[in-house]
Amino acid sequence: MQDYLRKVLESVSFINEKISEMPEIAIILGSGLGGLADEVMDRVEIPYSDIPNFPASKVVGHENKLIIGKIYNKNVIVMQGRFHYYEGYEMDEVTFPIKVFALLGVSKLIVSNAAGGLNKKLKSGDLMLITDHINTFGLSPLRGENISEFGERFPGMRNAYSPRLIELAKEQAKAKDLTTKLELKEGVYAFMPGPQYETEAEIKMLDIIGADAVGMSTVPEVISAVHSGIEVLGITCITDECYAPVSPSHERVLQVAEQVSEKFKTLVMKVIMAM
Repeated sequence: MQDYLRKVLESVSFINEKISEMPEIAIILGSGLGGLADEVMDRVEIPYSDIPNFPASKVVGHENKLIIGKIYNKNVIVMQGRFHYYEGYEMDEVTFPIKVFALLGVSKLIVSNAAGGLNKKLKSGDLMLITDHINTFGLSPLRGENISEFGERFPGMRNAYSPRLIELAKEQAKAKDLTTKLELKEGVYAFMPGPQYETEAEIKMLDIIGADAVGMSTVPEVISAVHSGIEVLGITCITDECYAPVSPSHERVLQVAEQVSEKFKTLVMKVIMAM
């Protein structure tokens, strides 16, 4: 595991040489939600392929670069493209950027994703604040020897999604200066390994155990962030309705996420401004 720490430190050192101010807020952009990156000012763009030891996403809709700069004078680091277990990466590779962010000094993470709605109150195009998650897959990014530089051996996961940041997001969604109020839903996000979509029986199971939405990312990153003492806000874009007779597709996911991207961008920028 010391080799893993060495690799993280090499990435941190490389990024530090490219920037003049340390980021305080990290943002991970899900499929089709990359438009927020255009709002970063005084930006430095670093392709993942340039960063020592960094993986690269192989999924359509992910740009594979870090964007570091400012949004409303807040120092941010934005991931345009994330890594998934289903691509063939191990959990410590999926969460490698989180450990880099932790050692860069990041204290807050806004993580987003596109997901299927299990709760019939959720419709395509809704934004859902994640209040909790279910790791149906069972694998943990913390498996193996603990590296104390990141966090303690047995981190608690209650309130993994910061109640403070959830309330902040809800307040900003109702801000008086918005021409259109942003209606936010809340719910529990279930993590499935993918890349296949869920069977009818799996959808029923997830509904029974209390999941409101299901996707193939986010949970490993959140576990890793909480382990490192980073406060987390999770936002899901509901791109399909699992209970509908129409089978989901990645093309449909990207299409709906693109339609919602302006609403998502407005919300995140308001939250950042208020942080």
